[in-house]
Amino acid sequence: MFPRQSEEILKDKRRMRWACRRGMLELDVLFAPFVEEAYDELDEQQQSTFRRLLTCDDPDLFSWFMGHAKCPDPELADMVALMLRRVKV
Repeated sequence: MFPRQSEEILKDKRRMRWACRRGMLELDVLFAPFVEEAYDELDEQQQSTFRRLLTCDDPDLFSWFMGHAKCPDPELADMVALMLRRVKV
């Protein structure tokens, strides 16, 4: 059973890596390192929030991460703050 679970975890990680490839370099340098260095440490709820964050439009993400606007969704705003703390650019 463990090999199957491990395969599912690896598959999820590959999907996250692919989804982190954004259209903006500024976002790529935030998302890619976060997935490699911190995604596995997130609990299930945080991983779900991160996946939801990946569905947001790049211009919105850029504004939130650069501090030009505040994310209106509290869970997503918390994930943005967590990512900014974890990834030093």
